[in-house]
Amino acid sequence: MLSAIGVGQILAWGSSYYLISVLAQPIVRDTGWPLAWVVGGLSIGFLASGFASPKVGRLIEHWGGRPILCAGAVILAAGLATLALAPSLPIYILGWVLLGLGMAAGLYDPAFSTLGRIYGDQARSAITLVTLLGGFASTVCWPLSAYMVEHLGWRAACAIYAGIMLCVVMPLYAFAIPRETIRPAKAAAQTSTNTKSHRAAFWWLAGNLTLASVLMTVVSIHMLTLLQVRGLSLATAVALGALIGPAQVGARIVQMLVAGKRHPVWTLLASTFLACAGIALVFGNPEMAGAGLVLYGSGAGIRSIARGTVPLALFGRDGYAAIMGKIAMPVMLAQAISPSLGALLLDYAGPEGTLIVLMTGAALNVATALPLLRYAR
Repeated sequence: MLSAIGVGQILAWGSSYYLISVLAQPIVRDTGWPLAWVVGGLSIGFLASGFASPKVGRLIEHWGGRPILCAGAVILAAGLATLALAPSLPIYILGWVLLGLGMAAGLYDPAFSTLGRIYGDQARSAITLVTLLGGFASTVCWPLSAYMVEHLGWRAACAIYAGIMLCVVMPLYAFAIPRETIRPAKAAAQTSTNTKSHRAAFWWLAGNLTLASVLMTVVSIHMLTLLQVRGLSLATAVALGALIGPAQVGARIVQMLVAGKRHPVWTLLASTFLACAGIALVFGNPEMAGAGLVLYGSGAGIRSIARGTVPLALFGRDGYAAIMGKIAMPVMLAQAISPSLGALLLDYAGPEGTLIVLMTGAALNVATALPLLRYAR
């Protein structure tokens, strides 16, 4: 089951979140549509995903994860097919709306919710393994997308990914994930945030993950520009940026090996601290940019694990999927606005001002994790 979900996550992330990185320029050259709208399709997908995520969480609580992940694969296939056939920009945008709904039902949050329902308090190692496999999405799918675009065109690439989601990922989920007992709708709607202490923990956690999403999205999109402002050449900036992927995977392996007996809140605190230290090193001293990117990538890598394990540890198995859906909403909406927010910061505050805002936000992100330590006892 874990292998099936891990493979499904590689292909789902690669055909949605990482898709536009390779296809943007070929789409613009072929259609003449504005680049801002072509790339902005991903932000529209994030918006759709954010608004749909709470409902997806409640559906998983009621029906279990198997039918929702299968439906997510089908919806992703429908969105990709719409992109492949899109005769105009509005239909292209509609394709991204469908992809956003598919992301809400098919990426990490529903996968974590499924594992939490099946494994309960023992889901931590399963979540870690799935994130470890999912970390190879860009490694696998960027070269695959580039090959298909070069030899077949961007529309054929979208169509092939649609076929993969429909004929590979959906059957994998249907075959490997066990059926779960359907819960009554009223019980499925209940969550474990009904006490004052739980509500406070929920808001601290949601705020921390949302702020981290803003910071990491801005850094990932505008990192090359910010590194060049620090005096690095484009080639050097690209080479250093390549350190982030291995750092993410390496940190997840370390997490899987050494952090099993510690409360997941410590993983969340380590993630925010590593990201803060990495940003400070990258943008404080150009000679330390490589070390800073390794620290930053490590923090980003284990943040995905914390996003799945901390809510389970704080609130328990009952209502876990619904809570994951609630947390996913502000995180996805933040990802939708972050590219534009970063561009506005660069325009109005300049590169130096943007760096100051990023470092201040990273320090604040550490501060939002500290109150959660009381629950680690």
